[in-house]
Amino acid sequence: MERRRFLVVIAAIVAALGIVLVLVYVRGADHRAENQFATVKVLTATSQINPGETIDQASSGGKLALTPVTRNQLLNGYQTSTASLAGEVALTTIYPGEQIIASKFGTTAAPVSALTIPNGKIAISVNLTDPARVAGFVSPGSYVAVFMNGVEGGQPYSRLLLPKVQVIGTGSTTPVSTTTTDNQGQQTTEQLPKTLLTLAVDQQDAQKVLFAQGNGELAFALLTDNSKVAPGPATTLNSLFK
Repeated sequence: MERRRFLVVIAAIVAALGIVLVLVYVRGADHRAENQFATVKVLTATSQINPGETIDQASSGGKLALTPVTRNQLLNGYQTSTASLAGEVALTTIYPGEQIIASKFGTTAAPVSALTIPNGKIAISVNLTDPARVAGFVSPGSYVAVFMNGVEGGQPYSRLLLPKVQVIGTGSTTPVSTTTTDNQGQQTTEQLPKTLLTLAVDQQDAQKVLFAQGNGELAFALLTDNSKVAPGPATTLNSLFK
């Protein structure tokens, strides 16, 4: 008798656990279904929003719309109105279809540089004539040796300044008037095109290039993987034919 009563109690407990598990499963299924099918209307971009563009400009320009998004697709920081982002600007490009999220807006947008400057380097620009930039064969990505032509103690010289420098940009070309005087004192004026070339250098090399440009003339030599360039003494009139 006692055994039968014990079995009845066990059966009741198992039945109760089964009911609880069914209820838990049903509730979880309802929650999953809610996440899968229930939607929230959030702000999304209908047109591209550019860095520096305010949320208000985007809104007045018709670049925003409320779009239903299922709960399991909502991004952190999603927005249902522009109120919390008022006055803020896009920090990056936002493409059509993207959800508007708080992390992509801020008080100021950092300017985007068109130059890719290697880590640890800075960019400086020099102005060179066509012959000094290898007749236009130097382009972004090229490596060049930098030479300086100058005068020291009344003696003209030519010397390697930097053995290898990367060119990371080219600028506009403008004509510059240059006047030369021959031994008889006769002057000749000609128009020489000059082009801005931008180099990636460290601080020490930047100082060398800027000083050399202000106190002489620079010329580039285009390098290849097999080029051999090494620092050495200056070439002067006394050593020219040695």
